[in-house]
Amino acid sequence: MKTLTSKLKAIDFRPTGLVEKLSEAMTEAILEGIFKEGDQLTELDLQKQFSISRSPIRESFRVLEKRGLVEVIPRKGTFVKRISPRDIEEHFPVRSVLEGLAAKQAYANMSPAPLEAMERALARMKTAAENEDTKNYWKQHILFHEIFIDACGNQLLINLLKTLRMQIMWYRLSYQYYKEDFKSSYRTHEKIMGLFKSKNTDPDRLEAIVRTHIEEAVGKFLGYLDEQEKLKASTK
Repeated sequence: MKTLTSKLKAIDFRPTGLVEKLSEAMTEAILEGIFKEGDQLTELDLQKQFSISRSPIRESFRVLEKRGLVEVIPRKGTFVKRISPRDIEEHFPVRSVLEGLAAKQAYANMSPAPLEAMERALARMKTAAENEDTKNYWKQHILFHEIFIDACGNQLLINLLKTLRMQIMWYRLSYQYYKEDFKSSYRTHEKIMGLFKSKNTDPDRLEAIVRTHIEEAVGKFLGYLDEQEKLKASTK
C-alpha cells in the first residue's frame, strides 16, 4: 500500500470526480503490479491511507469489477482477479474481431498525422526488438494499435476496445512480458503499416491481417499459463 500511497499523493481527493480519480489510480496500480493477482483490496485500508469515506471506495470497486480487474466475493471481500485460461479464450477472439473492424474503418478515415505517429511507433518497435528491450517494445506496440483505433472515428468501437485492451495489457504485464518473437511481431506490424500507407489496399485484407495477428496470441498465452501451473505444481 505504501507504493500506491506515493502514486496517489498528488491526487486532489475532493468530492468532484473522486470516484473516477480513485478508480483510475487503482487501475494503474493493478496494471503495474502494485496490486497482484489474488490480493485483497480492503475498504478500511484505503480509507485510512487516503482519509476518504467508504462510499467512493465502494463505487471504485464497482468500476474495477466492470473493467474485469477485480472480483467481489460475497462475505469475503474484493480481490484482484486471477487470470484464467477462460479469460484468454474469451477476450482475444472478441478483441480480434473488434480491432480488425477498427483497422478497416480507420483505413477509410486515415489522415497524415496518425500515419506519421504510427510510423514513429513502428520505428521505436524495431529498435526495441533489435535491443531485446521488451518493456519498450510493448509500450510502442500498444501505442501503434491505439493510434489506428482512435483514427477509426467510431466512438462506440473505441470505448469497447479500450476496456478489452486494458485487460489484455494487464495479462501481458502480469506475465512480465512473456517471451515472444519480437522480430516476427515487428514484421507483422510493418506489413500492417504498409497496408495503411497504400492507396490500393483492400480494407478486408487489412482487417484479416489485424485479426490474425491478435488471434495468434491466444495459444502463446495459454501455453504460458500452462507452464506457470506446472511450475507451481512442481514446487509444492
